[in-house]
Amino acid sequence: MKLAFSTLGVPGLPLSEVLRLAVAHGYHGVELRAHPEEPVHPGLPPAEREDVAVAFKAAGVEVLGLAGYARVAAPGDDEPVIEEIRALVELAAALGAPFVRVFPGGSDDQSPAEADAVAARRLGTAAEYAADLGVRILLETHDSHRTGADAMRVLGLVGHRQVGALWDVMHTWLGGEQPLETYAALSPYLGYVQVKDIASAEDTTPLALGAGVLPLAECVEVLTRHGWDGWLCWEYEKRWYEAAEPLEGLLGGGRKHLGRLLNDSA
Repeated sequence: MKLAFSTLGVPGLPLSEVLRLAVAHGYHGVELRAHPEEPVHPGLPPAEREDVAVAFKAAGVEVLGLAGYARVAAPGDDEPVIEEIRALVELAAALGAPFVRVFPGGSDDQSPAEADAVAARRLGTAAEYAADLGVRILLETHDSHRTGADAMRVLGLVGHRQVGALWDVMHTWLGGEQPLETYAALSPYLGYVQVKDIASAEDTTPLALGAGVLPLAECVEVLTRHGWDGWLCWEYEKRWYEAAEPLEGLLGGGRKHLGRLLNDSA
């Protein structure tokens, strides 16, 4: 498996510094938070997109994907959501990134079946555009669709190879799903896996990998046992927890911890 980290852990950090950290600590790729607060976002002009692609290539680091904020199950008109996904897909294609992350974002005012249908309809439409550009849209296990079983309901309705799943190990754990259950649900669709660690279900402040309660060893063991060889991406939510320890000082230890888990599961 290849290892990456998300720029959610280093909010606003210049791209040159992000790449320096990736190279220094042996990460193969970076997930870019695609938000106007960050150096890379859908409003970036074409020339600057080219500069980003060149910088990654020069550093020997891959752009794993763009972490977007489109909410595909949210109530309202389809077109603004589809346009938001299209903008992310265009940016990903320009950067050579294979994946775009979207959220479910369903509402308590919807029935589960209604939220599933809305998400599937929008993803199915966006999938045709993504296919033309060689980008895959990944629905993250998050908010209204926290577990693999939840996400599978939507993905089964879409039935398009350019739409898959992003397994966030915290949300499936909070949803009461065991790693083997999650993998069984998502394996036909799995794009990559976001790893992280937290103190408890009540305190989700990000911690160094291995310092909390999430079943990271079991997740890696399940993936290895089934021959999955994709990406593990460390999503350290520093942007939402300002008091959390800076990610920069944890990256080396995180890389070693993931290496140990991979070795132990081999």
